[in-house]
Amino acid sequence: MNVAFWIVAVLLAVFYLYAGGKKVAQSRERLQPMMGWVDRVPMPLVRFIGTAEILGAVGMILPPLTGIAPWLAVAAAIGLVLIQVGGIVVHVSRGETRQIGLNIVLLATAVAVAWLGTTWL
Repeated sequence: MNVAFWIVAVLLAVFYLYAGGKKVAQSRERLQPMMGWVDRVPMPLVRFIGTAEILGAVGMILPPLTGIAPWLAVAAAIGLVLIQVGGIVVHVSRGETRQIGLNIVLLATAVAVAWLGTTWL
């Protein structure tokens, strides 16, 4: 379980560091081609989501790595689950049901990290 947790958590963290970093650092115009939903969401909310994704990525890795409050990894994974639920809701409300595949994969992966974290940590 230890190895499985680290593989899945690190892969998910790398994705969220990249995606969250883009949301925090790039303008609406740069994000629009990849994330069409940013046209209807205020940029402070986009920045908040990006920050939450970065914190979730760090929260999945740092606590178990340092041994300080490793339960925070499970909390971070659950937070990322909630972000993906929100993403699915946004896509469905915009009629973009074809685009929720990645959200579902990320949701399932975050659930796996949370589950592995409860069995291993």
